[in-house]
Amino acid sequence: MKKTQLLEVDLNKDVCEERIYSTIFQENAKTIFNHIFYKYGNEEKAHDAVQEAFVKLWENCTKVPPQKAKSYLYTVANNLYLNVIKAEKVRLKYANKTLKTTNETPEFLLEEREFEEKLEMALNSLPENQRSTFLLNRIDGMKYAQIAELEGVSVKAIEKRMHLALKSLREKIDGI
Repeated sequence: MKKTQLLEVDLNKDVCEERIYSTIFQENAKTIFNHIFYKYGNEEKAHDAVQEAFVKLWENCTKVPPQKAKSYLYTVANNLYLNVIKAEKVRLKYANKTLKTTNETPEFLLEEREFEEKLEMALNSLPENQRSTFLLNRIDGMKYAQIAELEGVSVKAIEKRMHLALKSLREKIDGI
């Protein structure tokens, strides 16, 4: 019996059963992590958001039916990460900036910072759906069909997103 079939058979049961919860975790943890990581770009905080989302699912296991668990987890992980970003902005606003001392020349540090900014700006300038599609395909190696299923759109939509993302990145990173 395949994992996805297990959930279909047990739809009348709740997520509190260890076998159902475990199956939901095995089927969704990696894709939710990748989605959050590619959307926001921080691996450690993405792991934290996914773990917290599964804890919240466990805490609310009687309220969330198995067929709604995936969307619940995506929503909770995304909201948790948005809260982290909001808190960091407040901290950064009031943090003292310290000068980083290194052995590299000032010119090297300036060029490195300009390169990083240009690359980050190019990725951040992409619409969210194009950025996540691009990163899921190019970094995670997911096929268009897998991304389409994850995002809830057609394969043609994913193809169009990739085309537009690549076109935009080529234009913006041309000078690198």
